[in-house]
Amino acid sequence: MDTKEFIAARIAKLFKSGDVVNLGIGTPTLVGNYVTDGVLLHTENGLIGYGPKPPAGQEDPDFVNAGAQPVSIVKGASCVDHATSFAIIRGGHLAATVLGALQVDEQGNLANWATPGRIVGMGGAMDLVTGARQVIIAMEHTAKDGSPKILKNCNFPLTGVKVVNLIVTELGLMEVTEAGIVLKELAPGVTVDEIQSKTEPTLLIPDSVAVMEAYPNRRGAFRGSE
Repeated sequence: MDTKEFIAARIAKLFKSGDVVNLGIGTPTLVGNYVTDGVLLHTENGLIGYGPKPPAGQEDPDFVNAGAQPVSIVKGASCVDHATSFAIIRGGHLAATVLGALQVDEQGNLANWATPGRIVGMGGAMDLVTGARQVIIAMEHTAKDGSPKILKNCNFPLTGVKVVNLIVTELGLMEVTEAGIVLKELAPGVTVDEIQSKTEPTLLIPDSVAVMEAYPNRRGAFRGSE
């Protein structure tokens, strides 16, 4: 299992049947490979209850995820207009949203739509981070140049202020609290010293830190777009 799949599989274990969960583009999309039956996946364009990519030749252009990739629909799915879809988000009906990040800081601030000189795009993220009951970040722990993505203070334009609840990377699972970022789980073979060396703020280390676990692909056929 590669890095992004490992992150996605661990996040999928956070959800239970009956949860309505929004998945962002890239690594978050892969969470759909692993969610248990009964978890309804939501996309801002108005589809609630989608499944893996359909077989070749059976794609329907009306059924796509946040990355405009073809998806199937599951039993009990609903198709709604944009206004209703965002009413679901803004009304607090999403159990969680899973998003990628350029930067996260120890206050729970999130930056994921622009860097100096480059606009990635906001999409529905600003609504999602204020409307979902839980905001989960799925990302690799460091940038391509090895610099930390978990910072004391974000220096990119913010998507939301004090909105992040959990951060899941290939190194560990962390919870953002008022006291700081608490290390809850470590990936197999990763030490506290290693994850701290790649994290700018000082992590809060409890007496017991669990080992991250994932499980094999249960649904398949989702693809990240990063």
